[in-house]
Amino acid sequence: MTGQERKTIDLDEGWSFMQRGIVKLINILEGKPEPQFSSEDYMMLYTTIYNMCTQKPPHDYSQQLYDKYKDSFQEYINAMVLPSLREKHDEFMLRELVQRWANHKVMVRWLSRFFHYLDRYFITRRSLVALKDVGLICFRDLIFQEIKGKVKDAVIALIDQEREGEQIDRALLKNVLDIFVEIGLGIMECYENDFEDFLLKDTTDYYSVKAQSWIVEDSCPDYMIKAEECLKREKERVGHYLHINSEPKLLEKVQNELLAQYATQLLEKEHSGCFALLRDDKVEDLSRMYRLFSKVTRGLEPISNMFKKHVTNEGTALVKQAEDSANNKKPEKKDMVGMQEQVFVWKIIELHDKYVAYVTDCFQGHTLFHKALKEAFEVFCNKGVSGSSSAELLATFCDNILKKGCSEKLSDEAIEDALEKVVRLLAYISDKDLFAEFYRKKLARRLLFDKSANDEHERSILTKLKQQCGGQFTSKMEGMVTDLTVARDHQTKFEEFVAEKSELNPGVDLAVTVLTTGFWPTYKTFDINLPSEMVKCVEVFKEFYQTRTKHRKLTWIYSLGTCNINAKFDTKVIELIVTTYQAALLLLFNGSDRLSYSEIVTQLNLSDDDVVRLLHSLSCAKYKILTKEPAGRSISPNDVFEFNSKFTDRMRRIKVCPILCSLLGWLL
Repeated sequence: MTGQERKTIDLDEGWSFMQRGIVKLINILEGKPEPQFSSEDYMMLYTTIYNMCTQKPPHDYSQQLYDKYKDSFQEYINAMVLPSLREKHDEFMLRELVQRWANHKVMVRWLSRFFHYLDRYFITRRSLVALKDVGLICFRDLIFQEIKGKVKDAVIALIDQEREGEQIDRALLKNVLDIFVEIGLGIMECYENDFEDFLLKDTTDYYSVKAQSWIVEDSCPDYMIKAEECLKREKERVGHYLHINSEPKLLEKVQNELLAQYATQLLEKEHSGCFALLRDDKVEDLSRMYRLFSKVTRGLEPISNMFKKHVTNEGTALVKQAEDSANNKKPEKKDMVGMQEQVFVWKIIELHDKYVAYVTDCFQGHTLFHKALKEAFEVFCNKGVSGSSSAELLATFCDNILKKGCSEKLSDEAIEDALEKVVRLLAYISDKDLFAEFYRKKLARRLLFDKSANDEHERSILTKLKQQCGGQFTSKMEGMVTDLTVARDHQTKFEEFVAEKSELNPGVDLAVTVLTTGFWPTYKTFDINLPSEMVKCVEVFKEFYQTRTKHRKLTWIYSLGTCNINAKFDTKVIELIVTTYQAALLLLFNGSDRLSYSEIVTQLNLSDDDVVRLLHSLSCAKYKILTKEPAGRSISPNDVFEFNSKFTDRMRRIKVCPILCSLLGWLL
C-alpha cells in the first residue's frame, strides 16, 4: 500500500469532536461571545463526518451520525428554545418565535453543511429525509405543534386591532405567517388549517357585527363607502403580511357579510337606496354600487332590475307628459302639437344619452345593464302620442331636421349626431317596417318638392339605417335618392336635346323628373285634358325619352307638378306659381272670357270634387284670380267664372298654391 494508512475514528471520539462544533454554533446563535467559524474549522468538521462515513464496516457510522444530527436539534430545542417561548406571551412571544425560527434556519444551514456527505450518498441511497428537512421537521414537531394555537390567537388579535384603526407591526406578522408557510415544506396545509381557517371565521364574525350596526345607522352611500374601504384594507392586508392565496377567500367573507347578507335592505333603503341614487343622478355612488356588487354572486341582478324599472318610469312619464301637452292644445294649433312631438323625441334622445352613459361609465358596459336599458326603452318607445305611433314620430323628427327651413337651426355635426341617435332609438321600435313606410313618404316629399336641405345628410342616415336594419330595409330609399341624381342628368340631356332641335322647342321651359315606380310611394293619376301648350311639352319629352330607352313607359303624375305662368292684369303682369291642375284651368281663359262650371268640368275631364277644389282655390281663397257669379264662399254647378283682370298684389310673384315641384314623370 502506498502512502500512510488513514487512522480509524471510533464513534465516541468523532462525535465528541462534532459536539464541540455544535456547541460553538449554539453559542453564536444565543449571542454568547464566540468567534465565528473559520474555513479551517468548517473543513475539519466536514472531514470528520466524511471520514466516519467512508470507513470500512463495522466502522461506517453513517446511520448513527444521521440519528445524532436529528438528536442535536431536539436537545437544543428542548433545552433552550421551548423554555424561552413558554415564558413569553402575545406579541413578545411572536417576536421570540420569529427570532428562534431565524436561528433555527441558520443552525440547519450550518449543520447540513457539516453533515453534507450524508446527504450526497447515504441519504440518497436509503431514500431518507434530507438533512435540511429533518431540521425543519424537528422545529415543526417540537415547537410549532405546541405553540401554534397561541401564535394563531396572537396574530388574529393583532389583525383585529389593525381593523379597529390601531398601528401594528406588520413586518412581525409577515415573518410569523411565513413560518406557517415554510413549516409545511412546500404544502400549504399548516398555513390553511392552523391559521387561515381561524382567520376566515374571525373575519366573518367581525364584519357580521359591523354590518348589523351600519345597516341601521348609515345611508346606502355611506354604508357602501365603508364596505369599499374594508375590502380595500383587507386586500392591502394580504399584500402586507397574509399569503396571496388568502385574498379571494378573505374578500369573499367580507363581501358576503357586508353585501350579500344585506343586499336587499341596502339597495331598497327608502331615501338612499338604488332608486334614490338613480333619481338624484348620484353617478359616483352608482359606480361604487356596481364595483361592490359585481363581486357578489348574482349581485348585479337586483340592481339591473331597479335600473330597468327606473328608466321605464322615466320614459313613461315623458310619454304621459307629451300626451297631456298634446291633449291640452286646441285642435286648430296643429303646428304647436307638432312642435311638442318634436320636443318629445328630443327628450327621449336625451334620456337615452343619459342612461347609455350610465351603462358605459357607472356599470362598465355590463351586458345585464345593456339588456335592462333595451327592455326599458322597448316599453315606452312603442307607445304612441296623441294618435301618432312612435315610428311616425321618429320619421317626422328626421323629416323636420332634414328639410329646408328646419326650425332647429342645427349645425351639420349636430344633425349627424341627432340622426345617429334616432337610428339607435329605432332599435327599440317593434314595427320598423312602419317607420320605413313613414320615412319613405316624407323622404319622397323632400326629394320631389326640393325640400331636402343637404344630400349628404340624406345619404348619411340611409347608411346608418342600412347598418342598423340591413340592406333590404333601405333599398327603396336608396333607389329614390339615386333616381333624383339620374333625373338631374336626364334634365341636362333634355335641355341639350331641345337646343339641338329647335323645331321641337315647345316654347315653354320644361323640367321633368323621371322616377322608378317600385321605389316611390303610390300616387293617384288622373286623365286630365291638358291645354295644347302642355300637350306639346309632354310630346317633346316623350320623343326625347325614347332616344334614351325603348322598353320603359312613362306615366305622368300631374298632381305633383307646378307651373309658373304670367298673368296679365290691368295694373301689371304677375307671375303665378300654381299646380299643374290650376294652370290647366287658368289656361282655359285664354280662349274664353267666361266659362260655366259645367264647361270647365267638360274641358278638364276631372271629377266634380277635383274641379270644386280647384275653383275654390282660385276664386274663394286668398288670391282671387277668378271671379264668380253669384259671389260667395262656396262653389256650385250653376256658377259662372271669369278671369279677374282687376286683381292686383304688391308682389310681382306669388304662390297661389303651396310650392311643390316641377312637372313630374313616373317611370314604369
